[in-house]
Amino acid sequence: MDNKFFVFMGKVADLCMLNLLCIACCIPVVTAGASLTALYYVTLKMVRNEEAYIFRSFFKSFKENFKQATIINVIMLIVAVLLYLDTNIAGNMGQTTGKILRMIFAVFTLLYVMVLLYVYPVLAKFYNSIKNTFKNAFLMAIRHLPFTFLMLVICVCPLAIFFIPSFQITDVIDSSVYFVWTGSDRICQFTFLCKNL
Repeated sequence: MDNKFFVFMGKVADLCMLNLLCIACCIPVVTAGASLTALYYVTLKMVRNEEAYIFRSFFKSFKENFKQATIINVIMLIVAVLLYLDTNIAGNMGQTTGKILRMIFAVFTLLYVMVLLYVYPVLAKFYNSIKNTFKNAFLMAIRHLPFTFLMLVICVCPLAIFFIPSFQITDVIDSSVYFVWTGSDRICQFTFLCKNL
C-alpha cells in the first residue's frame, strides 16, 4: 500500500516538473506547439510505464516535432484570433443577426477546442502530415465524444483556480496544491487519451 502511494506521488511529482518545463518552453509562444507535443509525448509514455528520463524524452520530442508542431501552433493561433474577433464583431451587431452569429461562432469555438484537445497528442503519437493530423484529431474528438467532453471538464478545472475568485492562488501552499492537481489532471486526461489513441 505504502509502495503504491509513493509510486503515485512520484508520478505526480514528475508530472509537476514536466508541467513547469512545458510552461517554460511555451513562453516564446511560437514554441508552444512543440512544447505541448513534447508534454503529451512524455505523459503518454508515463501512462504506459515506458518513460526513462523526463527531460531527455521531452527535448527529444521537442526537436523531432518542432517544425510540424510550430506550423500547427501558428494555424491554431490564427484561428483563435479570428474566432475571437468574429465573436466580438457579432456581439456589436443587431440583436437577431448578432445572436445567430454568436451561436454559430460558439459552435465553431467548441469544435476548435475539441480539435485542440487531440491535435498535439495525435502529433506526439503518430507520424503524419499536418493535414491528416488535423483530420485525425477532429475525427477522434467526434468519435470519442463522451471522453472529449470529460477531458474538456478536466482541463477547465485547473483554470478555475485562476478565474474564480474563491479559488485564486494566494500563497505557496495553494500553488503546491495547484501543481499537484495539475499533475493528477494529466494522469486522468492521458489515461483517457491512451484509450483513444
